[in-house]
Order: sequence, then structure tokens, then C-alpha cells
Amino acid sequence: MLTYEKKYWSKGIVHIAGVDEAGRGPLAGPVVASAVIFEKNFLIEGVNDSKKLSEKKREELYHHIYEHALSIGVGIVSHEVIDRINILQASFLAMNKALENLKLQPEQLLVDGNFFRHEKYPVENIIKGDSLSHSIAAASIIAKVNRDAMMRDLDEEFPNYGFAKHKGYGTKQHIEAIRKHGYSPIHRRSFHIEL
Repeated sequence: MLTYEKKYWSKGIVHIAGVDEAGRGPLAGPVVASAVIFEKNFLIEGVNDSKKLSEKKREELYHHIYEHALSIGVGIVSHEVIDRINILQASFLAMNKALENLKLQPEQLLVDGNFFRHEKYPVENIIKGDSLSHSIAAASIIAKVNRDAMMRDLDEEFPNYGFAKHKGYGTKQHIEAIRKHGYSPIHRRSFHIEL
């Protein structure tokens, strides 16, 4: 999990930020991104792609990451902005916000996916980066746990949709709820849903 980080550490680059997002696929709610910087050669056992971890394990690792990271930034982009600029651009915007919220300036970015660019920092895009890089995997956990907490809060506000359970993804239960109750104010109108 440190192969990519070691490549840059060996060149004398110290502050490497892993960047990832959660919430590109759901039909409702925000997209949330995170950027995480660890000190050189630091590894938290068990950190992996957030989708491969149980909710309990993610929560546990979330606290470890906050305890040990040198800096963490989180960026949130609302469903209204997603509808206005599209989900890919909204994901990039969330990543940029996460980077702005870092207390430390990164020297290198490792970003999950294959399209992200930054005007200020050098970027290495890594497909399936959340399974290959420790700092990207940590960012995926921070983004996912933050977004899940937001969806649980939104479930209290809009209890007819089951947001606490499916987090806005297009499950059978979620589609049925939209058929029955119509769209909620936090649904993404730009996403085509087969009803």
C-alpha cells in the first residue's frame, strides 16, 4: 500500500496527499472528497478501499486516521451544484475544496481515478488508487464516513426514503420510495432514474 508513496519519498518529496471522493454514484445528497497527508513511512494497518470495509471497521479506521495524519482536508459539494455542473466536475470541485482545507501544503498529489488535474500541485492519477495507495485509501475512508453521517442526518429530515440505510444509492427500496413519494429536495435532478 505504500509503493506509490515510497516512489516520491525516495525522491525527497515528503508531503504527499492522497485524494479521493465518495458519492459519485448516488441519486441523492452531496459528493464528499478528502485529502490526507501522513508522515513518511507511516502505515495504519487495515486501511483499504472504503468500499471493501465494513461500516464498523471504517468508523474505527476513521478515528485512527484523524489521530495520526499530519493533515486532513474535506470538501463537500451539494446536489444543487452537481445538477448545475455535472457529477464529474462536482467531484473535482470537492477534491479542490478538500485540498484547500489542508493545513499543510502538499508537494505531490496521488488521486484516485484518471482525470484530475491541479494548477498548483503535481498529480499522479491512479486507477483503483483506493486499493493501491495507503493515503488514497485513507482519503476514501474519511470521505465515505463523512458522507454516510450526512446521509443519516438527511434521513431524519426526509424519513420516507431510507437514506440512512442506502445512503442515496439507487437500491430497489430507494427507487420504490421515489415512485411512492416523488423526489425529495435533496435528489439530484440531473440523474436519469428509471421509474
